[in-house]
Amino acid sequence: MSKIEPKTVIVPKKEKISKSCLSPLADDIMTIPPDPENEDIENTTASSSKKGNRKKNAGTLMMDEALDYCQMSQELWQNGELDNALEALDHAYSLILSVDIDENDTNLAQQKEDIRFTISKRILEIYASRNFAVTGNHNAIPMVINKHVQAEMDLFTTGAESNFFRESLKRSGRFRANIAEELKKAGIPTELSWLPLIESGFKVTALSPARALGLWQFIPSTGYKFGLKRDMFVDERLDPQKSTKAAIAYLKELHGMFGDWTTVLAAYNCGEGRVLRLIRDQNVNYLDNFWDLYEKLPRETARYVPRFLATLQIIANPAKYGIDMNDIECPFDYETIEITKQVNIKDIAREIDVDEMLLRHLNPELRYCILPPNKYIFRIPPDKGKDLLSKIDEIPLSSIIPTPAKHADSIAYYKVKRGDTLSAIARRYGISTKKLMRDNKMRKPILITGTTLKIPYRGTVAKAELSKTTQRASSSKTKQTINHLVKSGESIGIIAKRYNTTIKNIQEINNLNSLNLLIGQTLIVPAPDNDNQNNNILKKYRVKTGDNLYKIAQKYNMSLKRLLDINKLRAKSAIHIGQYIYVE
Repeated sequence: MSKIEPKTVIVPKKEKISKSCLSPLADDIMTIPPDPENEDIENTTASSSKKGNRKKNAGTLMMDEALDYCQMSQELWQNGELDNALEALDHAYSLILSVDIDENDTNLAQQKEDIRFTISKRILEIYASRNFAVTGNHNAIPMVINKHVQAEMDLFTTGAESNFFRESLKRSGRFRANIAEELKKAGIPTELSWLPLIESGFKVTALSPARALGLWQFIPSTGYKFGLKRDMFVDERLDPQKSTKAAIAYLKELHGMFGDWTTVLAAYNCGEGRVLRLIRDQNVNYLDNFWDLYEKLPRETARYVPRFLATLQIIANPAKYGIDMNDIECPFDYETIEITKQVNIKDIAREIDVDEMLLRHLNPELRYCILPPNKYIFRIPPDKGKDLLSKIDEIPLSSIIPTPAKHADSIAYYKVKRGDTLSAIARRYGISTKKLMRDNKMRKPILITGTTLKIPYRGTVAKAELSKTTQRASSSKTKQTINHLVKSGESIGIIAKRYNTTIKNIQEINNLNSLNLLIGQTLIVPAPDNDNQNNNILKKYRVKTGDNLYKIAQKYNMSLKRLLDINKLRAKSAIHIGQYIYVE
């Protein structure tokens, strides 16, 4: 197909339409009253200035009427009346062509060009939607078979990638129904639910050489842009539900940018910037046909769109291509519970007698199979939630500190204080002096007060190595200690208050020179005093609908064991609505 030049629009020649041949919507939309001044435009006896004003007013009115026809066309198109939609655009185009614009009237000229652009693009979209995959959805993907699509179909059905296609199709059953439902809610084509087959083969843990991860293959920066969290415990690019919502947001943004879904697919693969540059190189304001760009795209992207279209063709008629749709896996059944304890999936599986691999499949975003210490919505097989809640206090805290892979690129910053040494800083943050010097491009281990150092942040920060004097000083203040993992929003003051100690004491125990903390940093803090706990005043709590022992313990910041002890209950003891139990 030849390209449409910037100031040329191909519009089919049709007879001028009347309102009667359009949808009833036309009568509601075409409500602009005629301007009496229109009758005076051809009055040759008027002054030249009046002529100019009348000419300008007439042009503005015709532009407004053209916009009304564009709006009418949009509504007709959405109602499936494609021919009437095209006629409305044809009439709008006739109106703007008849507008005579003064060469000095740049505003009206720009308005005319904008409307022309809108009309031409809408015509192309309507023609493209005449052959779409799902009847009645003007947003759907045009079904195309050409030599490029056919080549990919051959690879998927009888060629080297036939096994990949069948295995990917088998895995799709776990996720596709949920993806299609989310796409439908968002008002975009449900055919896009097959896109993960091309992206990842429906493998949740698929990782590309470019560090794109998950079903939808988000790179870290794009994932972050669309709200996918990534920290030492979780990477939400691996979460099928959350990554699907992020992918939908990205696809909608791209569609708003390009207007047709085939170009959106190319941009999803190689980035919108590259596609925009290719379009500009063609000296057009928009893309009239994806295949015009085909030869100029990177090889991977050039194949990407045909591979997706090939998938749609095969799925539309699987029997024709020898594909068995009965071999597709079913989605996982699960329920969710809220956990606020850093425990290992392995320990959970053992405690409640559930297959560990099943828990991993249900919670793939857990990077090291360890739940974060803050609130986490944990997926678990049906009818196992109550069992886990009753036993969560018996499951030990995870003794494994997550260590990111070598390519982890998180960086923290530390401002050098008076008295700091490079070795002390390195030791505090669990890295070698050499690495600290290398990452900060230092030739000598000399520090200047006030300068900022980059600290490679590997998800958790090692405990500070205590000097003998610090150990002696702290031994008189705390006989027993525990570890506290710093969470988002916590300050040293909040932590001190929680453990009934002082900021100064925490600084001394941990050899801290400042009040700054890092998320994930491990602090040594005084263990709670059992004597103080025993002296707490007890009060009565009346059991409500939906309560269980674990929830009540959480509500009053108690351990489940403590709640059971003071009420002389066991973990499996039943409680009833209206029953009173003691809490602290």
